Parts: sequence; structure tokens; C-alpha cells
Amino acid sequence: MNNSTSEKRDVYTIVTDRIIEILKKGTIPWKQPWGEAGIPQNLISRRVYRGMNIMLLASLGYEQNYFLTYSQIKELGASVKKDEQSHIVTYWNWVEDAEKANSKKYPFLRYYKVFNVAQCTGIPVDKIPIVTRQAYPILACEHILENMPQKPKITQKENKAYYNPLQDFINMPKMGNFTSDESYYATLFHELVHSTGHLSRLNRKGLLEMAEYGSLPYSFEELVAEIGACYLESLTGIVEKQIEDNAAYISGWLEKLENDDHFIVMASSQAQKAVDFIQGVKFEVKEELAEQEVAE
Repeated sequence: MNNSTSEKRDVYTIVTDRIIEILKKGTIPWKQPWGEAGIPQNLISRRVYRGMNIMLLASLGYEQNYFLTYSQIKELGASVKKDEQSHIVTYWNWVEDAEKANSKKYPFLRYYKVFNVAQCTGIPVDKIPIVTRQAYPILACEHILENMPQKPKITQKENKAYYNPLQDFINMPKMGNFTSDESYYATLFHELVHSTGHLSRLNRKGLLEMAEYGSLPYSFEELVAEIGACYLESLTGIVEKQIEDNAAYISGWLEKLENDDHFIVMASSQAQKAVDFIQGVKFEVKEELAEQEVAE
């Protein structure tokens, strides 16, 4: 095999260490609304970053979530301010075993580096668009729900929210039982992400294995749903209330991440696939690679 295996381990470690660092500060990166800053995107291509990169870049706390590669900065005739540090953006590539004929290709994680517009000087003002928030977040939520392909049945038989993978339906309390319409849709998004794991949709391994509370498959599937719901909330502009027992919640995830540096990366990847499915979006790896090529 080539040396990308060692890089793969390095990227997983870099990403996981960053998320652990954020959690230890008392912040939940997949529960942070980025509001006025907007969803992280590339300033030049206007392509929105995906998966793990949303959390990595949004958690930096810039006023505007526009980023550029060093090459793009130079092409604008701009420059990076003194002592500013770059931030990583991850992407998936493919590698094959050079020692074996007709070997299978395997996905591996790589990264390139970007800078926020606030770290640069000389970028023309007219190149930086004004960030606008979703004007009608509830209508945006309704649109996503109405247009989801292969949507599961949604019932209101009980006063609790859950997804039943065996019978493939979501149960939701009535909207009036929630503190707000936003809270209702945040909960519904969580269950919709779970439903994408059904064998008739993405067939996500672990969904039917998550019966034992606290087990690794259960925790992984829950994190997929948590992150996926966060992505949907950001797309629609709704803001969910903060978790009450914050310390216990963070402690639980820290334990999982510190024991497995693949955990958060794989969960965020599956969450992005779930959101793509819910939106009816088909994403090709070559779109992701195109951006990376600009960086090199």
C-alpha cells in the first residue's frame, strides 16, 4: 500500500482532537447555530462545505463563514495577515493497493487548508456577499418534509417522538405539545435522519442493532441523527434550545470520541448522506475533488 494509510490516521486524529477540544470547552459543535455567519462555504466557488467540515469551520466563530484556499487568495491579489493560521477542510479520495493486480479502491480521508476572509487583507469588498438568514424557517421546514423522497409514515399515536425501524414509521407528539414550532421540527428532523437508515433507503448498518441503550451501535446511530438534524436546522434557519444537562451530555460523547478517532468522522459522513437523501440530492465525489484541486 502507499503512504496514504499513515495520512489517513493522521487526519482522523487531527479532526477528532479538534472536536474533543471544542467539547472540553463546554461547546457542542453539532448543536451550535451559526446564524448571522451563515453556513460555511467557499468564497469563490460559493460551494457549501459538507459533513465534518461544517462543524470544523463553523466552530471557529468567525463573523462570516466564507473561506478560501491560499491559491484563491493570491488570485484575488490579496494576502494572508501576519501570524494567521490555516484551517483544515477534509475530503474523501480513493486509493488502490499498488501491490495487487485489479485491486479494489478504498476511500481514505485527506485534507487541504483554507483561511477565513477575516484572516485576509486586500479582498475586494464586492467579492464578499452579505449573509442573509432564512426569512421563513417554518416554511422551509415544511418544504423539506413535503419533498423528502420515500418519506416514512408519520403518526401521532403517542406523546413521545421515536422512529420504529421494523414498521418504518415516525411517531410525533402534536405540535402544540412542543414549546415552539422550531422545537417540533428539530425533533422531527432527528427522527427523519434515523428513518434514512432503513433498508429501503440508505440501509445504514447499525440502525436495527441499536436496541441496547448505550451500546456502540446505538451511540453511533444517535450521533448520526444529532448531526444530521443540526445540518437540517442550519439549512432551514431554525434554532433549537440548548440541552439542559449539558455536562453529562458532553461527558458521554467525549468518552466515545477519546476511544475511537473514527467515530465522529464516520458519523458526520453518514449524517451528510442522510441529509442528502432527505433533500433528494445526489452528490458526486468529483465535486468535492474539484475544490481540492484549487488548493494544490
